[in-house]
Amino acid sequence: MTAAPKPDTAPISQPGILPAGEIRALWDQGVISADQPPAENQIQPASIDLRLGTTAYRIRASFLPGPNQLVSTKLESLKLHEMDLRDGAVLETGCVYLVPLLEHLDLPGDLAAAANPKSSTGRLDVFTRVITDGAREFDQIAPGYNGPLYAEISPRTFSILARTGSRLSQLRLRRGNVAVSEADMRRLQAETGIVNAGDVNDLPNDGRGIALSVDLQGTADTGLIGYRAKRHSGLIDVDRVGVYDVLDFWDPVHIRGDARIILDPDEFYILASREAVQIPADYAAEMVPYDPLVGEFRVHYAGFFDPGFGAAEANGAGARAVLEVRSHDVPFILEHGQIIGRLVYEHMASRPDTLYGQSLGSNYQSQGLKLSKHFKTGGQRP
Repeated sequence: MTAAPKPDTAPISQPGILPAGEIRALWDQGVISADQPPAENQIQPASIDLRLGTTAYRIRASFLPGPNQLVSTKLESLKLHEMDLRDGAVLETGCVYLVPLLEHLDLPGDLAAAANPKSSTGRLDVFTRVITDGAREFDQIAPGYNGPLYAEISPRTFSILARTGSRLSQLRLRRGNVAVSEADMRRLQAETGIVNAGDVNDLPNDGRGIALSVDLQGTADTGLIGYRAKRHSGLIDVDRVGVYDVLDFWDPVHIRGDARIILDPDEFYILASREAVQIPADYAAEMVPYDPLVGEFRVHYAGFFDPGFGAAEANGAGARAVLEVRSHDVPFILEHGQIIGRLVYEHMASRPDTLYGQSLGSNYQSQGLKLSKHFKTGGQRP
C-alpha cells in the first residue's frame, strides 16, 4: 500500500513550487487577498484558481501596459463597452475581453508567480492570459509585485457564458530555482517510470524537458484519434459540468489508412499524447510548446500538471497529456509519434497535503483522450 503524502511541513523558505499549505498560509498573511473568501477547491495541490470579478470589458485589441503603466489607464482608451458578470454574461467568439479578477497579490521579493489557462479552459479553445500593472509579458508576475490581476479572454471557437467567480485561469507560485536536472529526470524514470510510451523504453528527454509525441493510432475497437471542433455551435456555460452532448460541438476524428492526420488551417483539434506520464508527489510539471521550426502548427495552450497527476501515490497508473492543436496558414500533416510538445518538471518546495486525484474532484486523473469536463462522458473514449 502506498503511504499517504506528508503534510506541507518544509520550511517556508524552501525553494520550489509552493504547495497548497503554503498557498493557504499566504492567503492568511494577505499576500493573496480578495473581497471574498476562497471558494471550495480553489486552492489546488500546486496552484490557486483565479476568479473572474464583477465586470467584463470588451476591448479593441489585446495589449500589455508596459513598465510603470497601469492596466486601468490603458483600459480607458481601449474599452468598447462593459458587462455586468454578477448574473452571468456571454463572451462571444472573435472578441477580446478584459476582466479584473477577484484576487490581488502582494508578493514578497523572493516569490514570483506564473499563470496559465485551466485545463478545461484550453480544451474549450478559450484564449486566456493574465496581465498585471507594468507587465512586459503575459502570465508572468515578477517578485515583489503588489497590485491587481486581470484576465484577457478571447473565445476562439465556442462562445461561453461566464460569471463572477468563474475560474478560467490558475496561478502557480515559485521560490528560487525550481528546475529538475536531466540526471534527476533519468533517476525518476528508473525509479517510478514517469514516462511510458509502450514502444519506447528510454526517456525522451532533449535537455529542455520530456519530449511528448502525438498518438494517431487510436485503439483497435474504435479507431478514434481525436476531435475537431464544430464552428457555429451552441453556447457553453463554463460552470456546468457533464451536461453538453459531444456531437453538438465536436466531430470525432478516426484513423483512416496511415496513422496520420491533415490539420486544416485554423481549425481546432483535441488529440492525445502517445506517452502516459506521471507527476510524483514531490514534483510539478508544465506543458510547453515544442520548437515552432518543426512545422506550421502548435500545441495551442500550455498547462500546469499538479503533483499526483497519473501517479501511483494518487491511485493513478499514468495518464496521457491532452493536446489542443491548431495549424496556422497552411494544411499540415501530423504523423503518429511526431514530437508536439515538452513536459518540463519542477521541484515542489514541499509535498502537498493532498495530491491531484485524491478527493479533489479532479476531472482528468488517469485520462486518455478526453474533452473538457463540460461534456457528457458517454460520447468519449475512456
